[in-house]
Amino acid sequence: MSEFNLINPYLAEIGFHGSYRAEDVTFLMNVSHIQPTPLEEKEYLIQSGKMHYSQMISVEEPPSEAQLAHFNHAFEHGAVRLAIEVQKLANTLIQRFKQQPIILISLVRAGVPLGVLLKHQISKTQHCYHYGISIIRDRGIDFAALHAIIEQHGAENIVFVDGWTGKGAICKELTVSLKHIPQLFDPGWQIPRLVTLSDLAGYSWLSASCDDWLIPFGILGSVISGLTSRTILKDAIDPTMAHQHCNEPQYWHSCLIYSHLEAHDISIEFTQKILALMALHPTSESVQWSDAIRLKQQHQCQETIDWISNHYQIQNINRIKPSIAEATRAVLRRVPERILLRDEHNPHVQLLLHFAQEKNIPVDILGSKLGPYHAVTLIKKIEKSS
Repeated sequence: MSEFNLINPYLAEIGFHGSYRAEDVTFLMNVSHIQPTPLEEKEYLIQSGKMHYSQMISVEEPPSEAQLAHFNHAFEHGAVRLAIEVQKLANTLIQRFKQQPIILISLVRAGVPLGVLLKHQISKTQHCYHYGISIIRDRGIDFAALHAIIEQHGAENIVFVDGWTGKGAICKELTVSLKHIPQLFDPGWQIPRLVTLSDLAGYSWLSASCDDWLIPFGILGSVISGLTSRTILKDAIDPTMAHQHCNEPQYWHSCLIYSHLEAHDISIEFTQKILALMALHPTSESVQWSDAIRLKQQHQCQETIDWISNHYQIQNINRIKPSIAEATRAVLRRVPERILLRDEHNPHVQLLLHFAQEKNIPVDILGSKLGPYHAVTLIKKIEKSS
């Protein structure tokens, strides 16, 4: 392990690593057990307001042959791009935090594979630590886990990592959650230091692009994220008391460890393959990103979401899941009503078309009306529990 590829012994002891290696990531979450909720029932309870989505979880099945075939397709066509863009993001972070340790906090789960790769790249030349913590829409970030990190490292060099943005809901949640910790914000842009691979919503502090592309790790769930589930929060604690519980894992947000999927886990294998491609395709370039690019993208995103809401008469925009990655995950984890595509011939949306045919989901081809998105899934409105 590189002398710069660091682990905090204390946090590593009270956290865990999932199926990753210790030097890849330390998860600061409470490993829990919860009975799965059937998909239709979960959808009804969410939409009726009887339960928050974070209080329930459905069973995660092993990836199907079709899903793995499309993952392999995504890897074949996008792995080199991913390898190059990870390096560009890492180079930019190294420039912005010259000769200072960088503390990466990945938002579980979608940020974790990117965070692992960034840590390895940054650690070639600079001290770097990497953690995974939970953030939940309408509930906020896990303040207890965050304070555990701040207690060990301070807040000035913390950078949050997510895989992509769709509508920007998690970015907005991050901004609201962190408003009382100004050291986590960019002083000029007044937004938290959030890094993404693809910022379709225009809310990131730093992003490799605004493109809606088939990010390989966006297709799979726990088997490419250290066997961790989506995060769970049964009972939130008062944020003002969080620092008092920061070193007590039972007060952190929870997750499951999907040991039943161990035979399908490719978390480390995927990391190693991308790292090998990074060595084959080295670059010293940085990402081209500015507040002007971000705000233009934000405007296009909002216009498109407004159009979809009006055209399909959707009052609750949480039923709109834009971007190839979000649309794919929604088909697998929720109850889809309709899939919207820009172009059905785009090779990046073929997995969605496969699911549409398999599950008999209607598909609308909308061309430029989808704005910056190539795919959107609309969640079915559930009137009553079956």
